[in-house]
Amino acid sequence: MILVRAIIRPERTGIVLSELLSAGFPAVTKMDVYGRGKQKGIVIGDIQYDEIPKEMLLIVVNDEDKDDVVKIIMRNARTGEKGNFGDGRIFISEVMDAYTISTAKQGL
Repeated sequence: MILVRAIIRPERTGIVLSELLSAGFPAVTKMDVYGRGKQKGIVIGDIQYDEIPKEMLLIVVNDEDKDDVVKIIMRNARTGEKGNFGDGRIFISEVMDAYTISTAKQGL
């Protein structure tokens, strides 16, 4: 199993979630997060903004679905034709195991 962790612009969350659902990936955890990327925040005049609002999506999928999920997120989270700074990042991690609490069932 694979954990896909995507940090994206809040205004792109709806379309990303809709496309994931349409492609058969309904199980997503969404969290409001704040931070900065390689651009070190945003400077407007004399003010520096270090805590830029983003959304983090957590999706656990079978190994063979990883590339499809990443492509869906990339295609729908990107702003503009070639993308822009601040569009976000995707991190991939292995999941050792998963359990459904209500049924004690192992796996996805």
